[in-house]
Amino acid sequence: MREPPRSRSQRQSARRAHEFESFVAGTAVRLLRTATLLTAEEPAHNPRARRLLAYALAHTYAVWDRLHDDDPYDHARALLALRFARTAWYPRQLPRIPRLRTRRTAAPPAGVLAALRPQERLILTLRMYEGVAEEQCAALLALPPERVGEICDRACANVLHPARGSARGAGAGPGTPRGGTEAALP
Repeated sequence: MREPPRSRSQRQSARRAHEFESFVAGTAVRLLRTATLLTAEEPAHNPRARRLLAYALAHTYAVWDRLHDDDPYDHARALLALRFARTAWYPRQLPRIPRLRTRRTAAPPAGVLAALRPQERLILTLRMYEGVAEEQCAALLALPPERVGEICDRACANVLHPARGSARGAGAGPGTPRGGTEAALP
């Protein structure tokens, strides 16, 4: 005997919600870490990263039934990366309202990747932390693969060997290379 359509749709909704809850339980921590690396915030205090994650998960849930054979993690990661790219490269200009001046301003990024530009952080995070192939990263960001490779190489060099004026290389004294604690090379 056929069940009424309403109870079937309720079961489908419950199944969908359960599947999505399982997905979030398994991937939210890694996606939050990715968002934290993108925003260059401290892991303990990362409101921008949490907003990026909430956006990505909300949109993933909205298209959950249409993902069929697609990997939902890849979809959520792509949404996270694209939202970061859009907000970092084209920040929204808020109108000047007197009550906004009384609010505390956001602290500058202080994370591991804070010295990098947003595009460098995005590509370095996708390539090194997430393990996305150069071609996939290029397709996602609409850049040539050679450009993605160049940006990734430059970002790696900047992280491994920060400039003297940066926060990581500030302890360098005369005669010591960039890091401050390494022995000078002949």
